[in-house]
Amino acid sequence: SLAGIENLPCELQRNFQLMRELDQRTEDKKAEIDSLAAEYIESVKNMLPEERVEHLKKIQSAYSKCKEYSDDKVQLAMQTYEMVDKHIRRLDADLARFEADLKDKLEGSDFETPASRSLKKGRSQKDKRSSRGRGRRTSEEDTPKKKKLKGGSEFADTILSVHPSDVLDMPVDPNEPTYCLCHQVSYGEMIGCDNPDCPIEWFHFACVDLTTKPKGKWFCPRCVQERKKKK
Repeated sequence: SLAGIENLPCELQRNFQLMRELDQRTEDKKAEIDSLAAEYIESVKNMLPEERVEHLKKIQSAYSKCKEYSDDKVQLAMQTYEMVDKHIRRLDADLARFEADLKDKLEGSDFETPASRSLKKGRSQKDKRSSRGRGRRTSEEDTPKKKKLKGGSEFADTILSVHPSDVLDMPVDPNEPTYCLCHQVSYGEMIGCDNPDCPIEWFHFACVDLTTKPKGKWFCPRCVQERKKKK
């Protein structure tokens, strides 16, 4: 993966250079079309029918070339996106393996104190309660990636924490599920609503004004409002 990522900037630079060249070709053709159109308007009264047809064919051919250049540019942009997305997926897979390895090492090290083990147990029970509400979260793979680390020590949380702006600035895969009140992908610390019927279920700490996991049951702002209405 690292070798591929090292080559990525060069590949991106090459693709962007090709896109610039296609842009320039398109601009040149547009200038040619303007010139042909002006010439046609100026001389159309004195042209024979065959000359008019021939001149219009030149204009049509120039427009066709512009479309070809634009289609090539779109195709190149799609290839560039897929290339970057492929590397992102590889990094995600490597990160998941790294997180799993780190979690295993921490569980077997002195970093995991009795208190952190107790917290781990409590969080695991909370995960089970939260997952009962919706069928699409029946396995660990279906939960936000950061939730896989719940139960790790504060040391692990510090190392593996992700700043929200770092994630939001990245291009988002349209197939990646979104969560929370902000309708963004999973990142950083997330908490599950204890209402089994919660339509959202997972929330980013920052979006619900949390810095640490609260004790006991926790309900999201929407579910809190609904519970107040029922009372």
